[in-house]
Amino acid sequence: MTGTSTGQTPAAAKPSNFNLPNALTTLRILLVPVYGWVLLHDGGDSVTWRTVAWGIFFVAMVTDKVDGDIARARNLVTDFGKIADPIADKAITGMAFIGLSIIMDTWWMWTITVVVLVREWAVTLLRLSVLKSVVIAAAQSGKWKTVAQALALGLLSLPLLEVDGWLDVPGEVTYGVAIALLLVAFVLTLWSGYEFFRDVWRQRDTLRGGSKSSAA
Repeated sequence: MTGTSTGQTPAAAKPSNFNLPNALTTLRILLVPVYGWVLLHDGGDSVTWRTVAWGIFFVAMVTDKVDGDIARARNLVTDFGKIADPIADKAITGMAFIGLSIIMDTWWMWTITVVVLVREWAVTLLRLSVLKSVVIAAAQSGKWKTVAQALALGLLSLPLLEVDGWLDVPGEVTYGVAIALLLVAFVLTLWSGYEFFRDVWRQRDTLRGGSKSSAA
């Protein structure tokens, strides 16, 4: 034989950061200030601008789903995507919560917004920093929370109480549905947050136990 075989397969090349999923994630981040400006244009009372805001939010939610599916299907998961994707998600929903709180200007909406944002960013920052070596799988409650949030914030972005004529009653009914979804999302946000921090604590105990055993 003229050569030797090591029996090793070459490592797969890391995907470039310049790919479609990351481009969609970047687009979502760029849409955040645009969505906020459009939502709050004319004090949030414009039927036209609120409808445009809904369209922007809808595009952001669709690209959130699409970029993840493409990245997994084409093996295009990158370090940039792992960091930027959750930031983009929390930025667009955070802008929606803050913008809608400004428009609605009620104590209960501001309370929901503050609690949700503290929970969301605490979990995100913990995932990106402390938990680099610990994998916490997304709980089912967290997935339902994301769906409920997207539906509630999307509907509330619409000018449901600003329309009149034959759209008056449908607008009020849809607004009631949106508030109900918002409350469901709020409860799921608290519950999924509890599950996340509970699982983190359990993993820490497991890792500490393993370290003590190896040291002994």
